[in-house]
Amino acid sequence: MDCLEVCKEGKFEEDQDECTLDGTVDMHGRPAVRSKSGRWVAGIIILLNQGLATLAFFGVGVNLVLYLTRVLQQDNATAANNVSKWTGTVYIFSLVGAFLSDSYWGRYKTCSIFQLIFVIGLVSLSLSSQLFLLNPKGCGSKENPCGSHSSWKIWLFYLSTYLIALGYGGYQPNIATFGADQYDEEDSKEGLSKVAFFSYFYLAMNLGSLFSNTILGFFEDEGIWAIGFWASAASAFAGLVLFLGGTARYRHFKPNGNPLSRFCQVLVAAMKKCRAHMPQGGEDLYDESNKESSNSNRKILYTHGFKFLDRAAYISSRDLDYQKQGIRSPWRLCPVSQVEEVKCILRLLPIWLCTIIYSVVFTQMASLFVEQGAAMKTTIPNFSIPPASMSSFDIISVAVFIFIYRRIIDPFVGRIKKSDAKGLTELQRMGIGLVIAVMAMLSAGIVECYRLKYADKECPHCDGSSSLSIFWQIPQYACIGASEVFMYVGQLEFFNAQTPDGLKSFGSALCMTSISLGNYFSTFLVSVVMKFSTVDHMPGWIPGNLNRGHLDRFYFLLAVLTSIDLIVYIACAKWYKNIKLEGRFEVDDEENCEV
Repeated sequence: MDCLEVCKEGKFEEDQDECTLDGTVDMHGRPAVRSKSGRWVAGIIILLNQGLATLAFFGVGVNLVLYLTRVLQQDNATAANNVSKWTGTVYIFSLVGAFLSDSYWGRYKTCSIFQLIFVIGLVSLSLSSQLFLLNPKGCGSKENPCGSHSSWKIWLFYLSTYLIALGYGGYQPNIATFGADQYDEEDSKEGLSKVAFFSYFYLAMNLGSLFSNTILGFFEDEGIWAIGFWASAASAFAGLVLFLGGTARYRHFKPNGNPLSRFCQVLVAAMKKCRAHMPQGGEDLYDESNKESSNSNRKILYTHGFKFLDRAAYISSRDLDYQKQGIRSPWRLCPVSQVEEVKCILRLLPIWLCTIIYSVVFTQMASLFVEQGAAMKTTIPNFSIPPASMSSFDIISVAVFIFIYRRIIDPFVGRIKKSDAKGLTELQRMGIGLVIAVMAMLSAGIVECYRLKYADKECPHCDGSSSLSIFWQIPQYACIGASEVFMYVGQLEFFNAQTPDGLKSFGSALCMTSISLGNYFSTFLVSVVMKFSTVDHMPGWIPGNLNRGHLDRFYFLLAVLTSIDLIVYIACAKWYKNIKLEGRFEVDDEENCEV
């Protein structure tokens, strides 16, 4: 029996192992069979792939600044700037990957190609380091830096690292969306699994980085760079093989064409009819039938708001004349679904902008938290704790709070609502993430106040560290981890659910670009604070010797900015209107689904 016959006989109630209802197809372009594709078989493969790829990426990124100073002999400022440029490039390439995926290649092909580029970059870095850069043999540790290198060797290093940036950046926004594609949100059970997938996806990413930050980080800190890089390359290669091994099981959304041209068509068509008299309520607007449409994805239904854009779908007298001649110019008349696509992105932008301040808070974990920890007591009997390793408490917190949310909070809220709906909405969870971020900054500021108190008692004018233990930082790391579960996981779910089928990779790329802009804004904020706080020979809030500064004030400033951002976010969240999608499965579908 095929899907067409099942649908005509109305048997979807009795037989749920038929075609998916969200418009996904299998590797041959046929409607996907529910029992033979997607779901947790494909989801687990993608989760393992994400963990291995993240391990490989952070195996290079976590200690790249040390590699530049110890192996390439760059000074601290130059190395830090080069790492910042490299990290920013990763997020820029995420937009490239999302564009190619949504427009032309599809998510599976895009993930495969960029993962291959990622592996090539890692192998190239491993080879160039082992054969050319780690010279003399055994160099690269803190006690034994390497000598100078010729320009072509350095260029080979940069080529390798930017291949890694291209590969991982192009892959990252697509793999999360591709994993979500494996669950049919039109089915109640698979819809719940799709929500759970994003939590486990973020957990897999954190567990991969945990191994990089600890085991690989230890080898590289000791100067054993070749082993660290080869381990990263092997991890990425294993992830690629695993990903390709699940090919027959995956579900796919077909690419939707260039979104930039569709956006421009709506804007131009609306401008051309700026003086037209529009009917009320969205009546008499042009919409394509399923047979007319070349778009295989679900249609977006009409919503109120951004009334000016509705003019692009208004059928004027000139459009009627063109229709009689069998002509329709997409630059004069656009279907409602295309207009709503533009509205969706415009509605998302204010929410997205509110997430940038949160990313500023998140960024402190890899910068000022580490500097603060280095100025605290880092030794316990016979062992010294690397300040950067405190981020392990963030990862542990992520794992714990994902469990707490999935198993306790979500079911509890669902029972309170007394409905079949899930617990907290994505927007509510993102708001909670901002609240916890404020708590993290307050915790960090209070710890810094006490650190300065003890540091001042011991040595107010020297570079000695405080007698306050570094373990006092655990609450601020734990709060950051908890906030990530609510903010970043909620953000992934929100942008995936609220972007059209043909732009979901772009939605995931928005998450990455908010982190990138958060990094840039943090750098700008630090520069402004230092400029205005360095007066009358005072060292400023964040000097080289933190004992002479007021890092606590900077943390409290971030708490205030995040609180203001929370107020703005609440206003934007109340204004936001959810996307309305129409199911794509039709009775007269000519394509059959073999079961």
